[in-house]
Amino acid sequence: MKAQKSTPLNSYLQNEIARLSEIHGVSTGVLEEFAQFVITNHKKKEPTAQKTATKAAKVKPLTLVQLKAAIYEHFAVKDTTQLKKSGSFQMATDGIDDLNLGQKESWERLYRKFIGVLPGEENQQGYGCINGINVFNYFKPWQVFGLDPKTATIEDIKNAYYNLSKIYHPDNPKTGDASIFDCLTVMYKSISAEA
Repeated sequence: MKAQKSTPLNSYLQNEIARLSEIHGVSTGVLEEFAQFVITNHKKKEPTAQKTATKAAKVKPLTLVQLKAAIYEHFAVKDTTQLKKSGSFQMATDGIDDLNLGQKESWERLYRKFIGVLPGEENQQGYGCINGINVFNYFKPWQVFGLDPKTATIEDIKNAYYNLSKIYHPDNPKTGDASIFDCLTVMYKSISAEA
């Protein structure tokens, strides 16, 4: 290590180094070295890595036009009029109440259901979120159960469901939640049937 030019320590620092050395049994050389380090670095600013990471995490949401375009492409139609007339769209959305194609929220619901995870909703945390997925907004059982659909066995699915059930079963007084448990049960039945 390259030796740096040291700053002369005043009597106050030298006395404190001697006192700490005696109390803690540390050599004065180590404490003098630390004092030099503090003198050299005390005004340096902390790296801004955390600030940069926060900026990178901010994601621009999809516009209504982008949402519509993705849905149109999925159902192979050109516009909303054709979409409403599409038999596959009507079948796919049968049972979805309060779907209002005049509102962006409804288009977001369609995107979540038929396309995928909306930008900015990856790795979600908070109520209803398991393995980064909000179980109330998305039906992504494999991700929620933390399993690979290509390799998971029936036993893997049962174990994953059992582990999550221990947490969210309504009988668990600390972490039980009937709504989340119901979603998990539907997901479990779905992927059990697939496997």
